[in-house]
Amino acid sequence: MPEDFLHKHVPALGRGLHRVGLSAGFGLTEVGVHAAIAAGLQYVFWNPRARLLTKVLQNMPSSQRQRLVLATGPTFGFFPGSVRRHVERCLKVLKTERLDVLQLYWLGKMSAWRAGVVDEMVRLKDEGKVGALGVSIHDRVRAGALAKDSPLDVLMIRYNAAHPGAERDIFPHVATRGPAVVAYTATAWRRLLKPPSGWNGPVPTAGDCYRFCLSHPAVDIVLMGPKDEDQLQNNLTAIERGPLSGAELAFMREFGAAVHG
Repeated sequence: MPEDFLHKHVPALGRGLHRVGLSAGFGLTEVGVHAAIAAGLQYVFWNPRARLLTKVLQNMPSSQRQRLVLATGPTFGFFPGSVRRHVERCLKVLKTERLDVLQLYWLGKMSAWRAGVVDEMVRLKDEGKVGALGVSIHDRVRAGALAKDSPLDVLMIRYNAAHPGAERDIFPHVATRGPAVVAYTATAWRRLLKPPSGWNGPVPTAGDCYRFCLSHPAVDIVLMGPKDEDQLQNNLTAIERGPLSGAELAFMREFGAAVHG
């Protein structure tokens, strides 16, 4: 796959990928999910409880499903047994022998980086039941340490114009081992789409927020959670404008600081 703003080879996942990932838990219909995949999106943040997305994946031709990277994990990952049971359930639901990414959710809150849990994840990878190991995490300093020294292949982190601290605490450490970086909350839960108190200037679009994330070379994938097909298409059209210019980046940082403040 040739590399450009929207396509990148991700060594930690062993393949070239579209840099926009899909999180389909925000109202997107079955038609919308198919439209996202037809548009080239490959990285899919999935949970078997997401019935609509699960139905789409179950009915998808194997040749099409092989293009995707499915990331999933147990709702609570505190014990080795719950992690293994989640993997076994997902394999059964999707009628497959291997999951692409197994991750612990919100490390430190909904999961724990315990020796037993980590060892079980590594065993599942060694057994060929999962292809890559990851976590989602808000603790940036801890994420930076895990980027430098851990068996993790994927870090799913909060990164947006209102919360750019990953540029200091995480991104400089990624080069040590090269884990993939998946950014989420690009719009800061839509806070970046409305003016903060006292702001009288222009307001970013969702497309601007995704372009902000993708303009940083350390980011491999940014997750998008569109509510409908129109929002999906509008966002993708905006992202096709490419990386932010210097002036656009300065504006996004100024606006993000105002939102955060």
